[in-house]
Amino acid sequence: MVQAKDGKPYLVGVKEFAALYGVRPLQVSQWISRDKRLDYEYARIISGSPYWLLDFAKRYGSTTPRPKQLHEDVLARLVDEQQPGYWESRVEDLPALVGQSEIATLFGLPDSAGVRYAAKTGRLRPADYTLSGSPIWLLEPLLDDAPALKASARGGGWVIDEGVRDALLGGTYDGHGSRIIPRGPGATKSPE
Repeated sequence: MVQAKDGKPYLVGVKEFAALYGVRPLQVSQWISRDKRLDYEYARIISGSPYWLLDFAKRYGSTTPRPKQLHEDVLARLVDEQQPGYWESRVEDLPALVGQSEIATLFGLPDSAGVRYAAKTGRLRPADYTLSGSPIWLLEPLLDDAPALKASARGGGWVIDEGVRDALLGGTYDGHGSRIIPRGPGATKSPE
């Protein structure tokens, strides 16, 4: 029997990963394109952005041909900010996590604006994480809040799409937010 863990797993986004090694976030993106040890397969993609296990991120610098110096003070701060937390070593063992894109899809909202408004007005529980400037929630507590969200919605909405829920819980979700969308001047249009 698997024992439930208290808290949430320690994670990092691109900005936190960069801070661990004292580089700019762009440098992490360059590491991804050049180094197969830092690939998206070691990350969970949430609302179009990668989030790595902190356990992986802290070990990354020692696995490269030219070792990178880990900033222990940043590591301690990230652990402290994410309390109560726990160390996880496998992406497959992460609980279901969602960002604004996945929440909008889950509840049948037309876009993330309704999610942002619900969070701003206190109808939506506070995010479990704010990493690289983006809020992230553990899915299961949000599902527990679904009846209250629906009851407080003016004009309808906030109805759970069971297929999306099951895919998120089962780790098979491939809808809006599940892929990284290139941004900036180097981005190209994705094929339809």
